[in-house]
Amino acid sequence: MKKNAVGMQTQPFVNYTKTIWLSTKQQQLLFRFAVLLIACCVSFCIRLFAVIRYESIIHEFDPWFNFRATKVLVEQGTFEFWNWFDSASWYPLGRIVGGTVYPGIMYTAATIYHILRALTFPVDIKDVCVMMAPLFSCFTNIVTYFFTKQVSDPTAGLFAACFIAMVPGYLSRSVAGSYDNECVAITAMILCFFLIVKSVHTGSLFWSGLTCLAYLYMVASWGGYVFITNIYPIYVLVLILCGRYSHRLYVAYSTFYVIGTLLSMQIRFVGFQAVQSSEHMGALIVFVLLQCYCFVNWIRYLVPRDVFVTISRIFLLVVGTMFILAAFLATATGYLGPWTGRFYSLLDPTYASKHIPIIASVAEHQPTAWGSYFFDLHILSMLVPAGIYFCFRNINDGVIFLILYGSFAAYFAGVMVRLMLVLAPAACVLSGIAFSKLLVPNVTQLRKWEQNTEQTGHDARTTYKRVESKLSGSKKSAKSLETSHDSGWMKVLIYILLGGSMLVLFAYARHCVWVASEAYSQPSVVLSARTSLGERVFFDDFREAYYWLRYNTKQDAKILSWWDYGYQISGFANRTVIVDNNTWNNSHIATVGRVLNSPERKAFQICKKLDVDYVLVIFGGALGYSSDDINKFLWPIRISHSVDPTVDESAYLTADGNYRVGEGAGPALVESLMYKLCYYRFGEVQFDRGNPAGYDKVRGEVIAKKKFKLRYFEEAFTSRNWLVRIYHVKDLPNIG
Repeated sequence: MKKNAVGMQTQPFVNYTKTIWLSTKQQQLLFRFAVLLIACCVSFCIRLFAVIRYESIIHEFDPWFNFRATKVLVEQGTFEFWNWFDSASWYPLGRIVGGTVYPGIMYTAATIYHILRALTFPVDIKDVCVMMAPLFSCFTNIVTYFFTKQVSDPTAGLFAACFIAMVPGYLSRSVAGSYDNECVAITAMILCFFLIVKSVHTGSLFWSGLTCLAYLYMVASWGGYVFITNIYPIYVLVLILCGRYSHRLYVAYSTFYVIGTLLSMQIRFVGFQAVQSSEHMGALIVFVLLQCYCFVNWIRYLVPRDVFVTISRIFLLVVGTMFILAAFLATATGYLGPWTGRFYSLLDPTYASKHIPIIASVAEHQPTAWGSYFFDLHILSMLVPAGIYFCFRNINDGVIFLILYGSFAAYFAGVMVRLMLVLAPAACVLSGIAFSKLLVPNVTQLRKWEQNTEQTGHDARTTYKRVESKLSGSKKSAKSLETSHDSGWMKVLIYILLGGSMLVLFAYARHCVWVASEAYSQPSVVLSARTSLGERVFFDDFREAYYWLRYNTKQDAKILSWWDYGYQISGFANRTVIVDNNTWNNSHIATVGRVLNSPERKAFQICKKLDVDYVLVIFGGALGYSSDDINKFLWPIRISHSVDPTVDESAYLTADGNYRVGEGAGPALVESLMYKLCYYRFGEVQFDRGNPAGYDKVRGEVIAKKKFKLRYFEEAFTSRNWLVRIYHVKDLPNIG
């Protein structure tokens, strides 16, 4: 007991704290839970800009088909969904939907919807679909924490969870309304990675079984499951080559391959591709090699060394011969399928532009510009090398997997901009490790110095001895002063490091919020811009045109447009389309491209063969919208050329090989249906006081041919800002 200033006895404060405060471990758990909760809240809220600014609406193109398919699943049930033949798309071919989709996102949304309805929440399926991406971003934070914790430590996991909550590379596909496969698949992918590392660390059948279930969900959700299918066997092969083989690895991978492959075959879109396609053969080869390696290791302990060498040579010769023979027979008989075009594009970035223009025409399949790394990762792009350095300093089985994941993801992200989505989680994990290793030791050292200073300051005898030693001028005191001086400089450096880290984190958060607000929360069906006064102006031409089709055309009307808008026309207008974003039939898309790049009469003849009632084009020359059909027009020409060699791209270009719509434009371009439908009556209207009639704001020039008439098509609808133009195909009796 101690006495206070007036002589009263007091109980030490520490005795009270024992009954109030939690233990150190409990405090750590509470702190981690609080940080994860805050990260989840930030992750959810930062993705709501689109809902707040616009409304609860589905974004982009593919999400509209996913939403339409989910409605069929919810309203008609699983049986009808699996047997759904969509006659309203790809007319007159139609599409078998049940066997050509990854149904994971549809079943997830339907399950959440039925649970909420069972709990008497009056929700609409559209609102569930809109909020799916923000919800799963929270789950992504949690699994990222556990994945990083498994390969490094909890502090790195907290940093990684905070980074991925806002990283723009993941935000691009997970804002509210982005109801695409990736919004759930990224969560499943990171969960698979965590369970793979966990199963290899433990060698447990339980964790290996959970890995198979997570892999099943990944296969059901996204075609990117092939990344997991190939990176896991590469990881196993690297561990064997590095001399880190163990029975834990054997149990983990063998269980994963056998059960995971069987489960993946239950997805109709995958089916026997899991054992027949070239993309899956790497996993099978490594599985066979692993069995052989295990068998050879087992023989080594049973027989003498000289006998073991003989048996090993014979065994490897037999297995190698059988493997070569099996590969030859599988290829010769057609059992082993060829590589897909997208896979070839990853191995050879120039392949698609040379051989498959339909793949190259997609913007998200283009190579990544250097600026995209800094835009989508910001400071993380600089922290990733530091994270890899610290991984090599503390090498283990889990860290090797992370290094492989980061390396392959960085390569694929450079080949295809869409795969920045796969790199973003790896960058967050590696950056979390870098921040943890840079800050935690320095903060710990700083706390030790502060504790020592406090103890020294309160001990009068220590102070007296320190002064006495200074006066004595001994060598020992001089060395102590020098050490104290060095510690002071170290404190300054640590404070500078901490201050700089706070500034970097603030800049990262500010950038992420800006990107979420201005870049990735814009629904493609509603455009917006700012006036000179900073006011936001909205352009709703897309929905205006789609709803005109819905309420002013016959139920069985057939709409021809470029494939980009097929899903939106089906979703908004509920009308039959000739092609859509599924792009499964290159010849049919080439036929549509032939309609658009042909002269009016020939285009009319093809339209009649396809039973087309209306032709829809997107024209941005009046508004200044650069992603219109005129700017995309070279792709319909190239895709048509891949099927019909008579289509000559040079005929649509100027004499010097440039693509222009003004003076000197290619003769085939001026006579094409696309040109006429976009610029019909455009040369008669002056949109701006400072520009003449027929001035195209996007191309920055006056069009070559202002006045012309349409003989086989008639204007049916033009949206308020001339962004969407719809033309009716005339009947045969009306022409001469």
